Amino acid sequence: MSHSAVAEGVHVAPPRPVTRRGGGTGDAVFALLCRASAMLVLVLLGAIIIELLLGGLPAFRAFGAAFLTSTEWDPVQDVYGAGVSIYGTILTAVLALLMAVPLAFGIAFFLTELAPDWMRGPVGTAIELLAAVPSIIFGMWGFFVIVPMMATTIQPAIIDTLGELPVIGDLFQGPPFGTGLFTAALILAIMVLPFIAATMRDVFLQVPGVFKESAYGLGATRWEVMRRVVLPYTRVSVVGGIMLGLGRALGETMAVTFVIGNANRITASVFGPGNTIASIVALEFGESAAGSLKLSSLLALGFLLFVISFVVLALSRWLLRSRLKG
Repeated sequence: MSHSAVAEGVHVAPPRPVTRRGGGTGDAVFALLCRASAMLVLVLLGAIIIELLLGGLPAFRAFGAAFLTSTEWDPVQDVYGAGVSIYGTILTAVLALLMAVPLAFGIAFFLTELAPDWMRGPVGTAIELLAAVPSIIFGMWGFFVIVPMMATTIQPAIIDTLGELPVIGDLFQGPPFGTGLFTAALILAIMVLPFIAATMRDVFLQVPGVFKESAYGLGATRWEVMRRVVLPYTRVSVVGGIMLGLGRALGETMAVTFVIGNANRITASVFGPGNTIASIVALEFGESAAGSLKLSSLLALGFLLFVISFVVLALSRWLLRSRLKG
């Protein structure tokens, strides 16, 4: 309607309300399907937890709370403990994150702030393809390539340097076999790196350009923009990506089994052999008779792995909420 028509007093009809036709039944069915899908996830999760708990009850009853700390795993005497597996699982996952997170941040920072346009696409695609490599391939590559390199070059150099230090030297002592907790953590770091890097890159790209341009206009450097603008804006998603990588590191099986040494003992050195919950379950599940105490102990280990993952996730959520409230 032109301004002249309004000026001449022409009556303008109010807009008609938009009505939905025949959408009531469809919306109700769609909402029901969505609700059922969400409930299905909870039902499956609850079923897994209950099955693991019921299967592991004989082991918990037989060994009590000592099952969590005992380092014995003796199928001959039918005595089992989860201490070595829990220690190996947590240590390898923590070491993997300590190696992977800084590299992932550097990759994401490079792709979003420093890399030329022609390079961002190929490098980003390569990272995503690395995430699609099966874990068995990482395990075979680690066993045939990384383990000999660790035994002949990396571990001897670290033992001769860091191993001689007074306080932390015990962490880097021992014979350089190539396999061990550190090698397993290195393989895990390579495996979780693409997940964390891709997540960081995607969330860094979601930061509104006006925020960064304003900071640059005030004279901030690229690092200052990243530290004071991008990271505070994306910290929830960044921590979520790190937790995604941690979840894979905690539950990885075959790649760890190839390179960790599979020894049921705890050593002070990160170069010593060990095992994780996932690796010991993969190795010995097929040798366990139905209804045996060994099978129950393996199911109890699976339940403990689920508990560890849940505790880590809950702790990260709590930390995020406390930081946001603060």
